[in-house]
Amino acid sequence: MTITLRHHPFSRAADVVWFLEELGLPYELTHVDLKAGEHKQETHTKLNPMGKLPVLIDGAAVISERAAIGMYLADRYALGTLSPALDAVTRGPYLRWCVYGPSVLEPCAMAHSSKWEYNAGSAGFGTWEAMHDTLEQGIGEGPWLLGDRFTMADMLLGGTLRWLLQFKMLEERPAFIAYTERLNARPASVKAAAINAGIVEERGLGQ
Repeated sequence: MTITLRHHPFSRAADVVWFLEELGLPYELTHVDLKAGEHKQETHTKLNPMGKLPVLIDGAAVISERAAIGMYLADRYALGTLSPALDAVTRGPYLRWCVYGPSVLEPCAMAHSSKWEYNAGSAGFGTWEAMHDTLEQGIGEGPWLLGDRFTMADMLLGGTLRWLLQFKMLEERPAFIAYTERLNARPASVKAAAINAGIVEERGLGQ
């Protein structure tokens, strides 16, 4: 059964195209017109009451939230390759990096750019400095978060990292730049970027 991705190229769904291409799965894209507010209409909100993208439909399974979609796909279709086996010693670090983007990286970057006042000891995402240092240490010598092994964690964290760098919401540390360059060079990433760009051109979304 073909997977359906409710998609817009200017949303987090753009990264899910990369996930699917990396997995080599058959899928189809359903365009959700954000400008027309289709993401807030019942057709969409009955699948995700948040009115957000992406939403992935795989048979009877309906999954929203980018990290959940990535972890679901890797476990269902690439367990032991793009995600470590359930009893692997690398499973814990893998899961940590899968959720680091939405739980630490994004909120910390948003807090910093918006000049929020908050208690870093109480906030799960901690301080701006600690977040950067932890991320740099996690990338390490690479090439990937689990060393020589590329996993869904790299797509989940790396996709967030390159998006934040694009909008100047993180320090441009050399380790971050080199890591995103390695991600961008992957054939599936290149293909996904072309698919998203093609939709932008076809629908005149860049105008």
